[in-house]
Amino acid sequence: MTKQSVRKIEIENAKSPGRTQRVDADKYEAMKAVVLAVLPQATPGLTVAETKASLLPHLSETLFPGGAKAGWWLKAVQLDLEAKGIIAREQTKPLRLIRLG
Repeated sequence: MTKQSVRKIEIENAKSPGRTQRVDADKYEAMKAVVLAVLPQATPGLTVAETKASLLPHLSETLFPGGAKAGWWLKAVQLDLEAKGIIAREQTKPLRLIRLG
């Protein structure tokens, strides 16, 4: 029995510059699209918990059945998009995220 090939991409981590990780491209791209759709461009932004609550109804049931692993994927996409300058964190408590330009 052969495993189905999973397409991988490398993502960055804003907390560990220069370090990359290989992840499932389909799950990454699906989560990225939803994160960018729910994050506002204006302050005060959304907390990570608010972001997760906002994106759960929009996730693919095929890729994230019942929201499975959504928290991990949200964090991975968040850190990659921060490293790429696509989103930013506001230094508030709790941390808030906004989409840039």
